[in-house]
Amino acid sequence: MTALAVVVLLTGAARAETVRVGVTAGPHAEILDVVKKVAAGRGLDIKVVEFTDYVIPNQALALGDLEANSFQHEPYLKNQLSKTGWKIVKVVNTIASPQGVYSLKYKKLADLPDGARVAIANDPSNGARGLMILALHGVIKLRDPNNVASTIADITDNPKKLRFVELDAAQLPRSLQDVDLVSINNNYAVQAGLNPATDAIAREAADGPWVNILAVREEDKDKPWVKQLADAFRSDEVKAFLEKRFKGTYVATW
Repeated sequence: MTALAVVVLLTGAARAETVRVGVTAGPHAEILDVVKKVAAGRGLDIKVVEFTDYVIPNQALALGDLEANSFQHEPYLKNQLSKTGWKIVKVVNTIASPQGVYSLKYKKLADLPDGARVAIANDPSNGARGLMILALHGVIKLRDPNNVASTIADITDNPKKLRFVELDAAQLPRSLQDVDLVSINNNYAVQAGLNPATDAIAREAADGPWVNILAVREEDKDKPWVKQLADAFRSDEVKAFLEKRFKGTYVATW
């Protein structure tokens, strides 16, 4: 076999390689579908793998069932890594999406009655996120309002005597009928027909620590396809899609 034939075969094999990227169903999957089209035009084949919870995408990445994932913010990743020892690293920031709290009964936080039931996520980082929204708007006080690992035990002042219910993040939209206030991650809010930019009665600041990230295994971080994937995500085409499709619910960070 000639040297040229070997080069052609190797080039063909590289082009045939598929990068599997995990996302949660809903907005993250929609966004990655656009990233996939951009990447295809640049010679990178992406397979979008959807999940319905926040735990499995990192596990699948760590075990080699994915090459990358795009669904989480850095505090959540750090929390999982502290418990598992998985060798996963952030590549780049992707999108920001200020999270909100919702109510079917009340139009503003000041209307919450004493003893109101408030549902938040039962995973540490997203539970903290819900508490931090309430602290930001003066409904409760936290020992450290900037601590992304805050829990209910860190509440130092709760003048309305709010009662907190911790639920799996995917179940939070369903709890709207049963409680007075719910902190819902934006991808699940959008799936449930809510618009965080207009339906939330309070939101977090856009420049907080909750920017979403693209993550890969540590051993892969310097491979050429990682830069290709990151560049396809942080492209003008994806930014234009975000502006048209989500209108401020999800915004580009580049």
